[in-house]
Amino acid sequence: MHLAQINVARLRAPLTDPLLADFVAALDPINALAEASPGFVWRLKDDSGASSSYVTFGDDDRLIVNMSVWTSIDTLFEYAYRSGHADVFRRRREWFEPIDPPFALWWIPAGHVPSVDEGRAKLATLARLGPTPDAFTFKIRFPQPALREA
Repeated sequence: MHLAQINVARLRAPLTDPLLADFVAALDPINALAEASPGFVWRLKDDSGASSSYVTFGDDDRLIVNMSVWTSIDTLFEYAYRSGHADVFRRRREWFEPIDPPFALWWIPAGHVPSVDEGRAKLATLARLGPTPDAFTFKIRFPQPALREA
């Protein structure tokens, strides 16, 4: 099993606005850091390699989505909170409006590539039910299905 994650953000301004210059400048280095991190498997990107070009949640052109797959919850946690990503993450309030929930985690079979629609459904499940084995957070985690059944 692998761990999938989706996070969404509502930009405070268009990506071309000077308010977001530091965020935009950090995108390529942070994506490269993710791809070089232990446990990284896959991330959502377009043909140019950009993930921020995916505006997927309705008519709001300031909503962006990021999705990735990791070998474990621990490897994703290390990347998110203990690598250079943490420096960018700490500045999120400068660039994004609050969204609840901003992210969801769920287990997938190794080799499965989650779709944006699947991620959207996981966010909706988390919003509706709170953390469950189907969609959860770092604070309330659920083990891999095979481990739960053992």
